[in-house]
Amino acid sequence: MDLANGSAADTLKVMLILASASPRRYELLTQTGLKFKIIAANLNEDLLENETAAAYVQRLAEEKAQAVWNDQKSLDTPEDPLVVLGADTCVVVDGHILGKPIDTADARRMLMLLSGRTHVVLTGIAAVTGKKVVRDLDITQVTFNCITDSEIAQYIVSGEPLDKAGAYAIQGYAARWIPRIEGCYFNVVGLPISRTIALLAEAESTAAPNPN
Repeated sequence: MDLANGSAADTLKVMLILASASPRRYELLTQTGLKFKIIAANLNEDLLENETAAAYVQRLAEEKAQAVWNDQKSLDTPEDPLVVLGADTCVVVDGHILGKPIDTADARRMLMLLSGRTHVVLTGIAAVTGKKVVRDLDITQVTFNCITDSEIAQYIVSGEPLDKAGAYAIQGYAARWIPRIEGCYFNVVGLPISRTIALLAEAESTAAPNPN
């Protein structure tokens, strides 16, 4: 996977696995031209005591990637070194981390918090190989217009907010409420593409089979 030269798909020299079941991350990574498999990690995603948002998403990204690498390490060979990519995204407003809403009432609470405000979206990414773990973090500021109660109710009925961090999808209906962002758009969707490509290039440079 010589990502610095030529087509990423044409120069893929590692076996790449995306440790995520997110359809948004699948679509974004597909957009890069890379060939990869999907194996989702099933982990406890609870926030640790006194854990910051940045530490939280970076920890989960690494734990997801490491769990899948450990399960699939038999695939790691000199000819096809195994690289597993993990990612995790959260929304932060007033210092509070907003993950995926647990129900419609929670989605309403989150959207009311975001209404008429600027918040931060953080995505941690990590790539695990047989020799090294490489990590990165991307941060984007997102500004919302004020949203009425009826607009929030209509949005929740659509179902779109219920499986999204912060209870909204910038690439969906919620785009109408977002006049500006500062930073990477793709980060808000769930995977900062440019940083991910750079991370994978670094991981590839050190990828090697596990001696065990």
